[in-house]
Amino acid sequence: MGDQFSIPVANGIPALRWEEPPEGPVLVLLDQTRLPGEEVELTCTDVQALVQAIRDLAVRGAPLLGLAGAYGVALAAARGYDVDEAADLLAGARPTAVNLAYGVRRAVDAYRAAVPEGLEAAAAAVLAEARALHAEDAAASASMARRGAELLAELAPGGGYRILTHCNTGALVSGGEGTALAVVLAVHRSGELRRLWVDETRPLLQGARLTAYEAARAGMPYTVLTDNAAGSLFTAGEVDAVLIGADRIAADGSTANKIGSYPLAVLARYHNVPFIVVAPSTTVDLATPDGASIEVEQRPGHEVTDLGSPLGARAYNPAFDVTPPELITAVVTERGVVSPVTADALRVMCGSRAE
Repeated sequence: MGDQFSIPVANGIPALRWEEPPEGPVLVLLDQTRLPGEEVELTCTDVQALVQAIRDLAVRGAPLLGLAGAYGVALAAARGYDVDEAADLLAGARPTAVNLAYGVRRAVDAYRAAVPEGLEAAAAAVLAEARALHAEDAAASASMARRGAELLAELAPGGGYRILTHCNTGALVSGGEGTALAVVLAVHRSGELRRLWVDETRPLLQGARLTAYEAARAGMPYTVLTDNAAGSLFTAGEVDAVLIGADRIAADGSTANKIGSYPLAVLARYHNVPFIVVAPSTTVDLATPDGASIEVEQRPGHEVTDLGSPLGARAYNPAFDVTPPELITAVVTERGVVSPVTADALRVMCGSRAE
């Protein structure tokens, strides 16, 4: 199949991989809109196809979008397309996830630095940068898993954890084993996971479809619940911690994640349950000052109305909501744990990050 670099998904089909067949380089994606019923791959031969896959959520999740953006620039360079135009298309495909633009920017910087050596050298340089980002994200995932598991042991000693999660944060969104779900996986491997509560995560059921898919493959004890059933779990004392990912963390700690995350933070605070955000440091956007400054993507209304609404019904369908820092117990990154979550602490944590 030629040169490959891929993300393992619990021994299944990788979420993303670069291939170089005789007819030219391609980016191959596991179509996440078809899971768990079918494991079907999409082959992107040009940037337009990749942008459409990003918008359709065939490839999704903040860290993985960063990789898709970087590999997309590599695809443009390898196939002789206009790299600047490709970068603009990719970076604007989904506005809330900061990692997408970050991955594109790193790839473009590598390309421009190598252009004086010729276009072939520049294409090789951008692919090398995409692979470097890929490896960094895998390493970050492993570090977050370790730090997150250690934090859980401090906040809720005794093990036997019942963890509630929202949306999907495993290997399907990462260069490694994920963000929040990587922490859950580490707890499971240590024998300390009593139950993983999986919110359906409406309207596209990314918990019921994708997190359950990954949990089942890993042999975790898990239960799917409707989003509006979470409150009854808290009331019954059945939740020891809430773990979510993030698509963008503003400079003050305000965190954008899949719609429905903020209500969980409110519930967790009321019931004195730790609410933990797990994300790579690249998701912290110091250029975005606060939650009000985060652009929240609005999804098509049919994603809601197609579930059975009357013809002509209108829908409010934001992809994300924003949780203020005072409701977040800790932010776990590969660089360390920030708690309490403050602008100064985040700035210090990100201080040595390579941009």
